[in-house]
Amino acid sequence: MTRRVQILVALVLTALWGAGIYAGHANGHLRFLDRLEATLTDWRTQVRGVQAPPDLVTIVAIDDTVVKRGGSYPLPRADLARVVDTIVQFKPKVVGIDLLLVDRSAAIGDATLANTLATGPMVLAAAAIFPAASETVEPGAQGPLAALPQAERFLLPLPAFADHAEVGVVNVATGQSGSPLSVPMLFRTSDKVELSFPLRVATRALDKPLTIAPDHLMLGDRAVPTDSDFALPITYYGPRRTIRTVSAQSIFDGTLNRAAIENRIVVIGASVSGGGDFYPTPFDSLMPGVEVISTAITHLVAGDGIVRDRKVHIVDALTAILLPMLLVGLLAWRRSAPGIIAAAVVMIAWAGLNLFAFTHGVWLNAATTLAAAVPPVMVFAGVQLWAGGRRTQYLAAKSRSLAQFQAPAVQEWLARDPNFLSKPVRQDAAVVFIDLSGFTTLSERIDPDELQHLLRAFHALIDKAAVDSGGMITGFLGDGAMILFGLPGAMPDDGARALQCSIDLYRSVDRWIASLPPATRGQLGFKIGAHFGPIVASRLGGSHQHITATGDTVNVANRLMEVAAQNCARLALSDTLLDAADFHGAPDGILSGPLLTQVRGRSGVVTVWFWRDQNGPGQPATKAEMID
Repeated sequence: MTRRVQILVALVLTALWGAGIYAGHANGHLRFLDRLEATLTDWRTQVRGVQAPPDLVTIVAIDDTVVKRGGSYPLPRADLARVVDTIVQFKPKVVGIDLLLVDRSAAIGDATLANTLATGPMVLAAAAIFPAASETVEPGAQGPLAALPQAERFLLPLPAFADHAEVGVVNVATGQSGSPLSVPMLFRTSDKVELSFPLRVATRALDKPLTIAPDHLMLGDRAVPTDSDFALPITYYGPRRTIRTVSAQSIFDGTLNRAAIENRIVVIGASVSGGGDFYPTPFDSLMPGVEVISTAITHLVAGDGIVRDRKVHIVDALTAILLPMLLVGLLAWRRSAPGIIAAAVVMIAWAGLNLFAFTHGVWLNAATTLAAAVPPVMVFAGVQLWAGGRRTQYLAAKSRSLAQFQAPAVQEWLARDPNFLSKPVRQDAAVVFIDLSGFTTLSERIDPDELQHLLRAFHALIDKAAVDSGGMITGFLGDGAMILFGLPGAMPDDGARALQCSIDLYRSVDRWIASLPPATRGQLGFKIGAHFGPIVASRLGGSHQHITATGDTVNVANRLMEVAAQNCARLALSDTLLDAADFHGAPDGILSGPLLTQVRGRSGVVTVWFWRDQNGPGQPATKAEMID
C-alpha cells in the first residue's frame, strides 16, 4: 500500500476505535472507565478549588453532641418533634427531614411528631429498594421515563407522617470510587414514578410547577439540565460544613439563631459518627449524606449545577472520534519531532479545555476520551518508530551504497541540497583521465575471474587516489576512469590536488603493474591525461541520474592520454593545469617539455608537459606498449 492509503486506513481504524469506546461505555460496558472518570473528576474539582455556595440552605445536624445529650440514636421521635417545632416557629421556606421514618416507636412520640409535621411545609425522605446491584429497565418501556432507575419498591414514611408532608426518594448515585457524582431526580417501580427528595424540596421552596421534558426538567420557566437518566450531576463546593450547618443541640440549648432558619431551606439530617451515612468526596473523606443532598438542593434552587446533558454527550462522542484522528493525523503528517510536539500540544490544549469547561460548569468526559485516544496513538507511534527504524536502516544502506559511487563531499552536499546541479553550472575545474593500455588484448587471453580481479584492484587504486586528494570519480569507464576536481564547489587548490592525484596514480599503478606476474605485467601499461579549464557540470539521466562534466576541458584531458602514448610517456599534463597548480617542479620526478601539439577533434595548439617517476619500479614505456 502507498503511504496515503496506509494513513487513510489508520484514520478509519482510529475513528472506529473511538466510536466503539464511546458506545461501549455509554451502553454500560467498560465500567473501569467510571473509576478513572471519578478520579479525574475529583482532581478537576480540587483544581477548581473551594467555592462559596449560594447561602440558601441550612443543615440542622443531628450530630454526636445531640446523641450524647439524649443517650441514643436514632433520636427519639419526641425530641425530633421538638427540633421540627422550633424550626417551624422561625418560618423557613420548607423543612426537609433526611431521616427514614419507616418504623413505629413510642406511640406518644409518633403522635407528637405527626402533629408537628402538620404545622409547616414538610418533605420527608423515602428510600428506593433495588432488586440487584444493577438497575434495570422494564422490557417494553417507552418514552423518556424508560431510562429511570427502576426500584423493586419504596420504603415510605409511616402513613401517620406521610399524611402531613410530601415524600421524596433520598437515594444518591455513587461511582465505583464511592463518591456520589449525581443524584437521580426521578425513580420508578412497575406502576409509579416518585420524585427525589432534593427535587421535592426545591419544587416546594421555589413554589413553581415541575414539568418533565424528554431530556430535562423544568422548574417553572427555568430548565434544569440532567443526564440521560434524569440524574442531576453534582459538584461539591468544599469540605463538610461548607454549606451552612448548625447542630440540633442549639435547639435544646435555646441558642439557635433565627437568621439561620427564617425564609431559608432547612434540611434535618444525621452526621453521627459511625452512623453509616457518609461518603468520600474530593475535599473530604467523610461527608455526611445530608450535605450531599443539600448540595443537590442548592444546585436545583440556584441553578448553578454542572451540566452533563444530551448536548455534552454529543460533544463527548465527537471528541472520542475526532481527537484520536487528529493526533494520528499529526503523527502521520510530521513523523519526526515536530509531529510529536504538535500532538502533545493538541493533547495539552484538550486537557486545558476540558478543565476550563469543568470549572465553568460543563462536565466533559475525560476518561472515555483518553481511552479512545491513547491506545491508537501509542500503536500508531509504535508502528511509526518501527517503520522509521526500518527506513533508517534502508537509508543507511542506501547511503553506504551511494558512497561507493559518489565522493563524500558530494554526498554531504546532496544531503544539504537535494537540488544540487539540477540546473547545469559553468565553472573552472581540473579533470584527470586514466586508462589501462593493452587491457583489451589481455582480456581475450586470461580467465574472466582473473580479469575481474585485476579490474577490482585497478579501481581500488583509483578510488584511493581520488579520495585522498579530494576528487570525485564521475564514472569508471571499463579499464579507465574520469576524476573531477571542482565539485561540489570550485576551490583555489583544485589544480594542485589534481596534479597530486595524477602523480599518485602514476606511482601506485606503476607499482601495481610491476607486482603482477610477468605474463600479465608484460601486456599492461597505462596512460594519464590531466587538464584545467572551464567545464559544464550537470546531472545526466532520468530516474537514475549521475553527476558529470562536459566541455572542451574534458575533451582535452581525455585526448592528452593519446598524446602521452604517442610520445612514449605515461602522464601528460597541460600547461594550464601546471599554472593552476602553481607547479615549480616535483621531487623525485622528471618533467620534460614543453610540447606544442594539436589534439584530435580540436583546432588550436595545446602546450603539454610529460612527467615520469625517476625512482619508480617500471621503465619508461615504449610506444608499442602505450598504444592500446
